[in-house]
Amino acid sequence: MSEPDAGDRDDAPPPGPCATVLAAAFAHEPAMTWISGGSDRVRQAWFTTTLRTHATLPGARRALLADPHGRPVAAAVLTPPAATPSGPARAAWAARALAGCGPRALLRTLRYLHAAEAETRPGAWTLEFIGVEPAAAGRGTGGRLLGHLLATTPAPGGVFLTTADEANVRLYHRFGFTTLRRLPVGPLEVTAMWRPAVVEETRTVR
Repeated sequence: MSEPDAGDRDDAPPPGPCATVLAAAFAHEPAMTWISGGSDRVRQAWFTTTLRTHATLPGARRALLADPHGRPVAAAVLTPPAATPSGPARAAWAARALAGCGPRALLRTLRYLHAAEAETRPGAWTLEFIGVEPAAAGRGTGGRLLGHLLATTPAPGGVFLTTADEANVRLYHRFGFTTLRRLPVGPLEVTAMWRPAVVEETRTVR
């Protein structure tokens, strides 16, 4: 595996390849299945539209991890503290989501966001998405990418995330996240989690 290609909005990998990887990775994820109705087309359109808007945020981060042949197999998206799309950008996202994904997907996304954003910790980065293509899953790829992000993201306010997949909760616990609350969103049980900043202890040698 290559080193993750990551950075802020000026040098991060483009949204398109990240959207393609995440659409494949989230094919059976509960929240995305609920939002997309299980449609591959809707899921791809949703990620393409959402990451396009996310890329307009100052300081937004995307990361890609490639296999030895250079093919992207894992991706992640992070939002800086308190960063939100502008009014025009939000309106453009809603219009594209409505046209490409349909009213059900748009309304369910807004419902999920309303619940998740209410739990966000002040000053925390938000790990919006992290996923591995099914063919590359089970090899520690996701853990490697997550570890890289946590080590390289300047997050004195910690990192916040939500997940509707119970299997992910155990993974995030291993990386130092704690459960804040479990939220009912439609048929989903969404877990809000937070990882505090890790402060390196400094010892004085005498």
